[in-house]
Amino acid sequence: MSPLIVHKKLTSLVAQGRNVTRRHHGDRTRKLCRSRPVQRMAEPKAVVSKMRPARTWKRADKWSRASTVNSVERLPSEILMKILSYLDAAALFSMSHINKLFYQLANNDALWNKIYTAGLIKRKKREPICADEPLLKTAATEVQDRAAGYWRRRHFTSVAAYEMNKWKSNLRPISLHTGMPSQTERVLSNLHVSWELTVSDQSGRQCTLEPSRSQFCETCVTLWWSGGGGLPNYGQISTLQLHGVRRIALNCPGLKKPGWRCLMAKLDMEALAESAQVIGQDRLVELRLLQPGIIVGVWRDSSSVAFVMVTLHFHRLLERSSQGSSVCPYVEPIFRSPFDDIDPEYGLHGYQLHVALYNSACTIMSRSFPQIFCRRTQISDGLIQLPAISSTIISQHTRLSSRINLPWSCEALQGTVKNCCIMSLTLLDEFKTPFWCVGSPVSMEREKTPVSYDYDGKHFLIHYCDSDGQLKMKLVWMKEQKQLFVISLVAYVSVCKVNRHFNRNY
Repeated sequence: MSPLIVHKKLTSLVAQGRNVTRRHHGDRTRKLCRSRPVQRMAEPKAVVSKMRPARTWKRADKWSRASTVNSVERLPSEILMKILSYLDAAALFSMSHINKLFYQLANNDALWNKIYTAGLIKRKKREPICADEPLLKTAATEVQDRAAGYWRRRHFTSVAAYEMNKWKSNLRPISLHTGMPSQTERVLSNLHVSWELTVSDQSGRQCTLEPSRSQFCETCVTLWWSGGGGLPNYGQISTLQLHGVRRIALNCPGLKKPGWRCLMAKLDMEALAESAQVIGQDRLVELRLLQPGIIVGVWRDSSSVAFVMVTLHFHRLLERSSQGSSVCPYVEPIFRSPFDDIDPEYGLHGYQLHVALYNSACTIMSRSFPQIFCRRTQISDGLIQLPAISSTIISQHTRLSSRINLPWSCEALQGTVKNCCIMSLTLLDEFKTPFWCVGSPVSMEREKTPVSYDYDGKHFLIHYCDSDGQLKMKLVWMKEQKQLFVISLVAYVSVCKVNRHFNRNY
């Protein structure tokens, strides 16, 4: 409910009161006239008429909008508080945006204590066990003992927690193909979770932007922010901050809903200036990979930012986007597998790997590889090798649905960067627990020496690497079929990560 609508309702209440007073005064006057005897009037005397001078100004209409606003504000605060006590949270939140007077009245702790208590009682009827039942007992007696605005924050916090518990159960169905919750996009939408990018330049100025577009796939979401003159030059950016935003569902058209911001990533651009990797370019933009999952498109002729693209994996995305703080990211709880001292190769087998390649136009590849493993003798260079596609087994080779490229658009301009795409990697352990999850843009490089002599086409390599492991995908271009084939796919996991997770000492 917008502030204008709420204010009109208050105005109508005042106008109805005045109309009632007018009708009452008119009825009383007519009764007095009927009760008096009718007397014959004497002949009027001749008098000299005196004409009033014509007015050069127009009397202000006492029922105009300006006078009505003033009349509402002239009501005693007790009456206004009585009227506001009949409003719900959405209407009260809207009223606080009218002016300073209504901001003070609509943020009264007694009003919000009443709304909070009513919400607890309503939820307690639905759920026999209410987590806030101790507060429900003391809410009526502690209104004055709390800091200003406590009950307003408490109400929105309790509503957010109730909605979170309600919709989080929808994340339980797990896709057998990807190993990730199949309803992630639906849950994020119903909980009103979004993301914001805050850019700071070297002079200290900040600008916060909402995504210009987003794309959901099986296991990732990709967000785009267009420059459009709102971003400083690439060399002048000091920090980039990505926040998840959780807002409360209120019927307040035109107003920014109350909510919370949770820090998800903070990048020091001065430290990343030298390590940023150029993964692709076309005649207009150059793609610079700042860290896994985040790239900046820079105009080649001016070094200004064309767009920022962020890829987020679905693993604990809801918690990372809503359960941190504005200055501290969400800390994922440490999960350790059950201890096993019988299996000599515990932690080396039973893995499931899902790999997907896609761009903003289509899905290039999406395959799942169950029961992949590594022999203890194959551990080398601090990495555990998990082959999914062998170069020597032709039946395992996979054909891609399209060429690897990454279309982009920024305002009226658009283009395509060849040999680049977005990769999603999900590795589950033998207990079907997410073990290593990645969502990031990657590039395909030409290999000088052929990988397999069974194919005479051009050979390429996609190589992803981070602190937890590596992934190598080898491809070949078949000129006759005009298609790419994956002829080798191997995931390499850090031995330290495996030892930590399974409590081993490989």
